Amino acid sequence: MKIAILSFYCGYLERGAENWTLQFASRLSKSHEVCVFQNGPSGVSKEYKVVSTNISINWKKKDSPGILTRRLFIDYKSRLIALFSLKVIPVLFKGKYDLLIPINGGWQPAFMRLLTWLQRKKMIIVGHAGIGWDDANNLWTFPDCFVALSTQVKNWAKKINPFVKTVYIPNGVDSDKFKPQGVKKVIKLAKPIILCVSALEKTKRVDLIIKAVSKLKKASLLVVGDGIEREKLDNLGKKVLGKRFLLRKFKFDEMPSVYRSVDVFTSASRPEYSFEMVLLEAMATNLPVVANNDPIRAQIVRDAGILTDPTDVERCSEAVQKALCTDWNVRPRKQAEKFSLDKIVEKYDALFKEL
Repeated sequence: MKIAILSFYCGYLERGAENWTLQFASRLSKSHEVCVFQNGPSGVSKEYKVVSTNISINWKKKDSPGILTRRLFIDYKSRLIALFSLKVIPVLFKGKYDLLIPINGGWQPAFMRLLTWLQRKKMIIVGHAGIGWDDANNLWTFPDCFVALSTQVKNWAKKINPFVKTVYIPNGVDSDKFKPQGVKKVIKLAKPIILCVSALEKTKRVDLIIKAVSKLKKASLLVVGDGIEREKLDNLGKKVLGKRFLLRKFKFDEMPSVYRSVDVFTSASRPEYSFEMVLLEAMATNLPVVANNDPIRAQIVRDAGILTDPTDVERCSEAVQKALCTDWNVRPRKQAEKFSLDKIVEKYDALFKEL
């Protein structure tokens, strides 16, 4: 089967959706002909084809505030994604791909839906955005299948558009790459070390993690990520934690060694986030996790960590301390193995055959 995956930010960013694209494309290429369309530099891939559009991006440009422009997908980043999508249509048309997987939302799935209808091909959408306007828009483009990353999102999607085939297939983790055994990254912080890997955005609520760890007498906090809140969070961390705080950026390939160097993983993301790959990556390296108490996180974590309310800083701090003091044995690793990337790709292969 010829499969095209459209991921505008691949080659530039290493967030959840971009890392999912690269790992998914790599595994699918073992039994399918895969091409990733992206705007970032193509790099070198021996496993699948990469097509880069190289559209110029002003990373410093700020959109005018307001919900309307975002909901109509006429904000700056949405317009870039629309331009990217239009630019690759001639190549997609000529390539006659059997299946299109648009990642970025906005106008992209609408354009791809029209192309697949014209060529009588298939389109599936994976619900990376989560419950909200973006995935609702994706559902209204009537894909041949909408892949929900949790049962909660699956139930929500069926209400938004009951005419679209919806299945539950969670994200998967490369348990050979992310494992307890291996090289550890040297982290210049006093032990024990709490880790938070996140985009530095308001909805990720990293400030709550910083405040919670500051309540502990001995623990240090390593925050890994980047984003518009970077300076603000760096100042807060240094203010309340001093030498017990470090904010760093690492390449995705370095992350297994980072996970192995710490003691507990934490996340305070809002409950509408559809999935958090970092939870799986942490658990695969046998780290216990402390995360928001909501149905999506509960389905991922199970007995491999502690769920709490991050907005209650005292309670969150107590949860982190409990995680540090608990003997988890191999429970986190065992839980992560349920989401093995190989098992997840098998489910997608079965889905492709049904379409």
